[in-house]
Amino acid sequence: MKVRMNPLATADKRDAPLVLEIKGASLDDGPGIRTVVFLKGCPLDCAWCHNPESKKAGPELSFDAEKCIGCRECLSVCREGALDPGRGPDRSRCTLCMACTEVCPSKALEPVGRTMEPDEVVSAVSKDMPFFDASGGGVTLSGGEPTLFPRYCGELMQGLKARGIHTLLETSGHFSRSAFDAHIRPHTDTVYFDIKLISPEAHKQYCGVGNARILENLEHLLAFHRAGGLELLPRIPLVPGITATLANITAVADHLSALGARKVQLLPYNPLWHGKTVNIGGRVDGVPGGFMAPEEVAQWETCFEKRGIETL
Repeated sequence: MKVRMNPLATADKRDAPLVLEIKGASLDDGPGIRTVVFLKGCPLDCAWCHNPESKKAGPELSFDAEKCIGCRECLSVCREGALDPGRGPDRSRCTLCMACTEVCPSKALEPVGRTMEPDEVVSAVSKDMPFFDASGGGVTLSGGEPTLFPRYCGELMQGLKARGIHTLLETSGHFSRSAFDAHIRPHTDTVYFDIKLISPEAHKQYCGVGNARILENLEHLLAFHRAGGLELLPRIPLVPGITATLANITAVADHLSALGARKVQLLPYNPLWHGKTVNIGGRVDGVPGGFMAPEEVAQWETCFEKRGIETL
C-alpha cells in the first residue's frame, strides 16, 4: 500500500509556520480540557496521516464538493479560470490567490493555513484559561510537526508559560535535538512522542523518511524523563496491516521496554482523514477504510502489558 498526496513536505525558509487551526474543548490531546494549536508542515509523509492538510508547510485550497451550492460566485473572481462549479479547482492552474474563498457563501472553498504571530496565538488561546484552570488542562501544539519551527514554538510556549498555562507538544520525533533543547524543551511540560515503525525500511516506505533520528531522540527524551526533567508519553498509532502487525508491535514493545518506558498510549486507527485528503486534491488508494474494533486494540495492549508497560 502506498499513498502520496504531496511531495515530502519540509519547512521552508519562513521564520514562522502557518496556523492550520486552533481547536478548543479537546479531551484527547493531553490532561484536562485543552486547546490545540495545529501548525502546517511536516518532514514525514505518513500514508495514513490524520491531518493530511498539515503536511505541506505552505498555503493550500480546500474544496468540499458536498458544500458547493453551484452559485458560480467563484467564477467571477478567478482570473486563472481554474474553477469548475461542483468539481472544484484545477490545481495545475490555481495560483492560491484565495479570492474564491472570500466570495464562497457556503464555505465550500476555504484557505488552509493562516499567518499568526506567537503573541496572537497566546491571546487567542488565553480566553480558554477558565477551562484550563478548572480541569488541569492547557494548550497542546500539534500539526504537522511543530518542531520544524523551533524558535516560533519556543516563543509561543514561553508566552503560554508566562500566563501559567500548561504546555504539551505532540511530535513525530523527527527534529533537531539541539534546536529542540535550546528553544522548545525549556518551556514544555509534557511531550507526546509518536512511534510508528521500528523497521527503518518500513518507516521510509510508509512515512517517507527513515527513523534513526526519531529513535535517537526517543532515547534522549526518555533518559531526560527518567531524571525528572520532562513528562513523556510514547504513543503508537495502530494502522491495520502497517503499524498494527505482530512483528512491529512486538518490536516497539521490546524497544520501549529496553529503554525503561513504563507507559504508552495506543491510538486506534481512524479513517476520517480520507475526506480531508480528497478536499485538498489528494487521493486515497489502498488504505484501511474502517474504524478499529476494541477487541483488536485489546490484542495489542497485551503485547505491552506482558512487558510491564501500562497502556492508556
